[in-house]
Formats: sequence, C-alpha cells, structure tokens
Amino acid sequence: MWAIKLYVRNYKLLSGKFREFFFPTLLTSMTGNICMVVDSIIISNLIGAMALSAIQPVIPLSTSVNLVYWMIGLGGSVLCSIAKAEFDTERSNRIFSVSIIALLVFGILVAILGTLFSSQVVQVLCSSPQIQPFVLQYYSVYVLGMPFLCYIMSLSYFIRTDGLVNLPFRALLLSNVINIIFDIIFIGVFNLGISGAAWATIVGYIFGCTYMSTYFFNSQRTLEFISVKAKTFVSVLSDICKSGFSGASTQLYLTIKIFVINTLITLYIGQSGLAAFNICYNSLFILYMFLIGTAQTMSPIVSVYYQEEDYQSVDYIRNKSLKIVLTSSLIFSLLLIVYPQILLVLFHVKNPADVPIVLNAVRIYAISYVGIAITFLYTFYAQAIQQNNLSNTISLLEGVVFPVAFACALSYLFGANGIWISFTIAEILTILYIFVYSKHINKKTGGEFTGFFINKHNDESKVFAHTINGNINEAVDLARDVQEHLSGNKSATLVGLAIEEMLVNIININEKVDTIDVIVRNNEDNILISVKDTGIDFNPVIENDDLEFDNISILNKIAEKIDYSRVLGLNSTVITIKNS
Repeated sequence: MWAIKLYVRNYKLLSGKFREFFFPTLLTSMTGNICMVVDSIIISNLIGAMALSAIQPVIPLSTSVNLVYWMIGLGGSVLCSIAKAEFDTERSNRIFSVSIIALLVFGILVAILGTLFSSQVVQVLCSSPQIQPFVLQYYSVYVLGMPFLCYIMSLSYFIRTDGLVNLPFRALLLSNVINIIFDIIFIGVFNLGISGAAWATIVGYIFGCTYMSTYFFNSQRTLEFISVKAKTFVSVLSDICKSGFSGASTQLYLTIKIFVINTLITLYIGQSGLAAFNICYNSLFILYMFLIGTAQTMSPIVSVYYQEEDYQSVDYIRNKSLKIVLTSSLIFSLLLIVYPQILLVLFHVKNPADVPIVLNAVRIYAISYVGIAITFLYTFYAQAIQQNNLSNTISLLEGVVFPVAFACALSYLFGANGIWISFTIAEILTILYIFVYSKHINKKTGGEFTGFFINKHNDESKVFAHTINGNINEAVDLARDVQEHLSGNKSATLVGLAIEEMLVNIININEKVDTIDVIVRNNEDNILISVKDTGIDFNPVIENDDLEFDNISILNKIAEKIDYSRVLGLNSTVITIKNS
C-alpha cells in the first residue's frame, strides 16, 4: 500500500463541493416544497380545509408530468455529467438539446390534450360525482401551466450540472413566492376560489421560466443548443429515458399509488379522508425538502466519481448523504407522531368530525418517514452507480407493489387504519429486499461488490490518493514522494515530473487555490494521474495567450494523452503516462 502520510487525502475538496451543491439544491427543494405546503395552507385558510379534497384527485396528473421531466431532466443531466467526465463536449451538448426540446413538446401536448378532454380526465381522477365539479374548476386551469413546469424544472437540472447552482434556486424561489402572492390576490381579493389557486401557480411558473432563461446569457455556461438529426434525436432520447427512468419511476408508481389510495379513501372514509390524505401528502413535502435536496446533490457527484473508479469518494459522498436523510426523517417523524396537532393548526382543520380522522392519519403515516428516506436515497444512488435494474426494482416495490397490495388487503380487514399502515409496511419490506439483494450480489461477484450499498473498492496497493494545499512547496514535495514510491518503475521520473508541472501551473495561474486532489493509478499498461482543483479553467492541452504557463509544454511532451473537462465546477485533468 502506498502511504505518504503528510499528504493523505482529506476530502476537503470533495466536502466543499458537496456543500457548494447541497445548500443551493436544498434551498431550491426547500423553496419548492415549502411553497407547496404554504400554498395548501393559504387555500385551506381562505377557502376551507375541505378545499384540499379538490386538489388531491389532481395530484396523479401532477406526478405523471413529474415522471416525464424527472426521467428526461434528471436522466439527461446524469448522462451529461458522465459525458463531461469523459471529455465529450459534443455529446453533452446533444443530450442537453434533446432533453429540453423533448420536454417542451411534451408539456405543450399535455396542456392541449388535457384541455380538450378535461371532463373525461376529471371523471377518471375522481370517482365521486359530488366532488367532480369542484375538481374540474381547479384542473381546467392547472393543466395550462404544464409547458412552463416542464421547462423550468428540466432546465434546472442541467444548470446545476453546469456548476451554476444558485440560478435554479433563485428562479424557483421567485416562482413560488409569486405563486403565494397571487394566491392571496386571486382568492382573497378577486374571489376566484379554487381556480384562483391554479391561476396563481401558472403566473408563478411564467416568472420563474423568465428568470431561469437568463442562463442562456451567462458567460460561464458551457452547455449549448446544437442541431440534432431526427434519427439521432430519437436514439439519444431513448438513452436519456433509460438512464432517468429508475429515478423518475418513483413518480409513475406514485401516480398509480395515489390514484388507487384516493379511490379506497373515497370508498371507506369520504371527503374528510381525501382532505386528511392531502394533509399527510403535504407534510411529506417538508421531509422531501431534505430528501430531494440531498439525493439530487449526491447523484451527479457520485456518477462522476464512480465513472472515474474513485470508489472511496463514492463512499464518502453516500455516507454524508445518508446521515442527512436519516437525521431529518427521524426528527420529523417523531415530531408528528407526538404532536400531530401542528398540522391541524396549519391547515385550519376545525370541524369536529374531521379532527380525529386527520390526527389518526398523520400519526400512522409519519411512522413510514425513516423508511421513505432510506429507499428514496437508495433509488438515486443505485442509478448513479449504474445499477439501473436494481433502482427500477426498488421503485416498483416501494412505489406501487407493496403499498397498493397492502392498502387493498388491510383496508378490507381494518378499514381506514389499514390504508395508513400500508405505507410503513411497504418501506420495511423494500429495505429487507435491498438487504437480501446486496448479500446475493456480494456472493455472486466473489466480493467485488460489498456492503448494503454494493459499492466496489479500489486496490490500495495500486491507487495513491492525496490532497495538497495550494502552494508550490507541497506540490514539489508530493511529486518527489510519488516518484520515490514508483522508484521500481521506469516511468517514475516522468510521473513525478508530470505531477510537478501540472500542480505548479495550477497554483501559478490562480490567485488562491485551497486544495488540490491528486490520484495516481498504477495500471498494467499505463499510469493515470487524475488532478482536480477549484481554480479558473485550465486546459493544459489548449494554448491560452491570456494565461502564462511555466514549462507546460514539457507536460504535453511526456504525456501519452491528456484529457481535460470542466465538470461539477472543477477542473478535471487526467494525464496518461505509458508504463515502461
């Protein structure tokens, strides 16, 4: 094992990058989810808690659209990250172009067809003739906003991948704040009722889309629209959908699950049950702030480092993410189990007939939160490490098979309580399945994949991972130490020289560089030197008259190949030295 203790990798750069992505992504998720909750609170306070029973049946439409923009937006952004990690600029631009265009077309089709067949759609969404007219008021306006929703959400994924993490947060914050303001105007001032809430949502989307579009005028962006032939368009879109379906399939299964459970609640409880389920569903938005924020931060980082076979970094990011979702879910679960009255006050539930139904639903539903956190994170993690079949299976079992099967069976046996407890049973059985599967994979691969999260491991005798501070002395010392550890290899001098030239130039062209990660892999045919830093764009392959490179020509002469990409806001350079 290589052991240079002075410069042992400290994950400071990776931790800083996680924080850089996490807080804006969390705030973006928090902004969207909190505003959804506030939106429902305003509606229930201005119109009445039972108004939520008109919104609840429309949720399957919303989750259906979410399915598509998650599948294409998230799947495309992950493939885009991988293309950048592989230094394929044209492919990353092609994925970006296909994703945005496809989602715009989809959103427009949903708005047109949803309007033309509005009566038929509402009859499918809501089985109660008494509630249908109320649902139609909300649905007929809400469906018009689908093109704007698809555009703003899909573009946000790619902007984060491009390293501009604050822009999506600001755009979605603006969108949701405008939504809340116009809720009060349309409902409170103009008395538009439940349709006013839908109009407010659309106005918010329009403002958010306008601000999000400033990305195309940002000089720091690296993604561009390019022309794509029809045959290529279909092929690329197919790859994007395959990549994103595992993560997005949660929305498909959520659509089916909510539709079935809405039907069961209407049958066993009625309008009060639909309102209670909507309150539970809105409470879950609060938890999803942390789950979505964490999972969407983790996913692109893990996908890049897994692609580069840096499995230690994958473990580090995953463990950090797991701690966040477990802590947040446990706290929130205990809070609602002990004090479910919080939601009664927030959603203005005052009818004595409704209070016990809502309290009971909230307490039982909250038990499932820790399980939801684990399975939700695992779905995104499995996709990031290219275990799409596993991710799809988890989504299928947790999202629809277990909850629907047990909701149907237990509601027949225990009525309303059977419906609420089915969510927790679904999470427990899904986690048990993952545990059994991980043991099976470990045995099947002879230990290549290990642990509950089935990650691979680097051969520490051939992989050298270290971190230096941004100063010349440490760069020179590290290069010398690596050369000494490779002293039995004829290429040792070239490797040491390449590291020194690369690191010295990074330090010289930046006013300040806090840390630089260096990973050396001693393969059979070559030695790979991977360097990551947070400095200004520095491509050692391309000459730049604006930057002064010291002896960078030496690096280009001694290297068999140099690959460079700006990925996750980092300079990522891989230098290949032929193994003599």
